[in-house]
Amino acid sequence: SCQSCNKVRQLFVIKALEREDSNMANEIPVYMITGFLEGGKTSFLKFTLQQDYFNDGSKTLLILCEEGETELDQEFMDKYHVVTETIEEESELNREYFREVGKRHKPDRVIIEYNGMWSPKNITQLPFPYSWELYQTITVLDGSTFQLYLNNIKSLAMELLTYTDMVVFNRCTQETPIDTFNRSIKAVNRRAEVMFETKDGETLQPEDVLPYDRDQDVIHLEDEDYGIWYIDAQDNPDEYVGKTIVFKAMVMKNKEFPADVFVPGRNAMTCCADDIRFLGFVCKYKDTASLKRRQWVMVTATFEWEYSDLYGEKGPVLRATEVAQTSAPKEDLVYF
Repeated sequence: SCQSCNKVRQLFVIKALEREDSNMANEIPVYMITGFLEGGKTSFLKFTLQQDYFNDGSKTLLILCEEGETELDQEFMDKYHVVTETIEEESELNREYFREVGKRHKPDRVIIEYNGMWSPKNITQLPFPYSWELYQTITVLDGSTFQLYLNNIKSLAMELLTYTDMVVFNRCTQETPIDTFNRSIKAVNRRAEVMFETKDGETLQPEDVLPYDRDQDVIHLEDEDYGIWYIDAQDNPDEYVGKTIVFKAMVMKNKEFPADVFVPGRNAMTCCADDIRFLGFVCKYKDTASLKRRQWVMVTATFEWEYSDLYGEKGPVLRATEVAQTSAPKEDLVYF
């Protein structure tokens, strides 16, 4: 067992309750388990299928898209009411296939152990039958080898983290850069739950050691600290409300913005050269008209958490007291 599985259990139960309370109570929930080969997906599945929230007599259809190091024997499947189907090609996941296995097995739920080398983006486009509903995507990764995937197939690795609801890093060691992994995930997927555990099931927590003093009333950001601040400001907004932030940024303006609003920010490489994103917060400034698009400026602003039409909800809103032209930073891009 593992401590982080308690969190997984809570989310499964919450999903089940949401389903019972919704008008989709008669629909068949689909759970997607992703991750690279031998990353622990099947072990995670075995543990999950034995828990009370799954072992309730309901029939589970398990679709296996690759062969891993751990297998489910027939005795286990009979005990926990699991039937399996195996496919080898991504193209097999089509509407006809789903209809056929659904008709044959008549499952109460479906779990798909997705091949980590297939495009995760396609998960959101799978042609499920009308009665099937994608409920949750969980990515299970080996914390001791994930850096190798980042070094060799970073684009695919980061795409895997973009299209998921939860990330579970197992087999972590003291050398595993969990702070870096956590920031990288938050940069591409703000909504994802992220958990780290050792091979013994002990939960590890990112330290979130900041390169600046968050307790200061005026926080001066170094150029290389922008990305860390951008993420932490959304995770812990109460720590920044009312404080003054001084940082270097590029001006983004749009004709649809209000006359007194611009967005100061930085371009960030979140996975590869083809995936560069502009990261910035709404900023109100009385002299926005004097600013030019893509101009580098030094911003002095008060941080607030309030509603903005540009977000469509509450979020970080800066109120600039000074915006001065400045030179570009030595490194144009922010990395995670």
